[in-house]
Amino acid sequence: MPSASTRAAATHASADTRLAPGTPGHRRMSLALFAAGLAAFTLLYSTQALLPAISADFGATASAASWTVSAATGALALCVLPLSALSERFGRRTLMTASLSVAVALALLVPLAPNLESLVVLRALQGAALAGLPASAMAYLAEEVRPKALIGAIGLFVAGNSIGGMSGRIVSGWVAQLWGWRAGLAAVGLLSLACAVAFRVLLPKARHFTPGTLNPKALARTVRTHLSDPLLMRLYAIGALFMTVFGAVYTVIGYRLVEAPFSLPQGVIGSIFLVYLVGTVSSAAAGKLVGRLGRRGALYLAVSTTAAGLLLSLADALPAVLAGLVLITAGFFAGHAVASSSVSRTAKTGRAQASALYQSAYYLGSSAGGTLGAVAFHAGGWAGTVLIGLVAVLGVVSITLYGTHSARVEARRLRPATA
Repeated sequence: MPSASTRAAATHASADTRLAPGTPGHRRMSLALFAAGLAAFTLLYSTQALLPAISADFGATASAASWTVSAATGALALCVLPLSALSERFGRRTLMTASLSVAVALALLVPLAPNLESLVVLRALQGAALAGLPASAMAYLAEEVRPKALIGAIGLFVAGNSIGGMSGRIVSGWVAQLWGWRAGLAAVGLLSLACAVAFRVLLPKARHFTPGTLNPKALARTVRTHLSDPLLMRLYAIGALFMTVFGAVYTVIGYRLVEAPFSLPQGVIGSIFLVYLVGTVSSAAAGKLVGRLGRRGALYLAVSTTAAGLLLSLADALPAVLAGLVLITAGFFAGHAVASSSVSRTAKTGRAQASALYQSAYYLGSSAGGTLGAVAFHAGGWAGTVLIGLVAVLGVVSITLYGTHSARVEARRLRPATA
């Protein structure tokens, strides 16, 4: 016969009206947020695989064309925190729908840009619109999904992000090879439109959202608290530096592969982004790495893997370059997973704002990496881009070593008190 505690737990579970795995509402929610993540990251990096073609059409340098990526990620970084506050007032579902709708509408205008300047402006507006999605999706899941199913739901949303980032580059690359870069971006816009419609139709209405009031002073106090926390600041810097490496490498790699000795066509260059699948595996394995090596040990392994990939990519042999990209991608995603998960664990209050600040730092790193990597490539070729990546890697190592030293000092300080 069931115990009283078992019966109480069963009663509580049956009374919990949040979405549970296996129910129609949970399946609809999972598919909807997968589609949203797919659309968002398809759009965010839609021009990255097409940069050589955009440069050729507009007669622009790599550093100038790279702003079509950096403007989008930079605008997202600047807007994610204020839009996270708006979602508290107007609702997660409403803000996600508005963000996707505006971003898709802009995506249908992007292929019509008459010059590079207008293309960069449209991409910046697109990035600002997309900031509403990461600001709201995690909060929606936390409110509408049962706690035991939350990790799986977040994992599916992140999978949509990575698959969207990969598939957008592949689709645009192959379409551009046949009909030009404008057709490639139009294809991405239509794919994202289909995903946005599916998201709106499938996503269940929010039943556990309680509107809050917009309180700029309270938000500013929370942000100041997070920015005065030394550990959180180190984690933000680590996320930004890892993304600097990643942004530099993947913004410039197309320019390197289109030139001799590789001379690859646009479609094949877009397919290089299949390497992202390695990142899906390494980010999923990050939890086990932390369990075995600790947080700092996992970061040391991730940064060593990234550095090895950068050095290997210097070879003028395609297999070596591909192997280098695999190592860079695996190291980046593992490091990002460790740093981002540590933010939520470290923040005791205002976790949504703590995560939003991490995302801001992360995308600012992407914007800086794309621009600096392209400038370095223009000045010194691929070796210049690799140098930018190695400097960022050295920054991660320095911050992690400082964190290790600080932890040891704190442990020695507390030891006499404990004794």
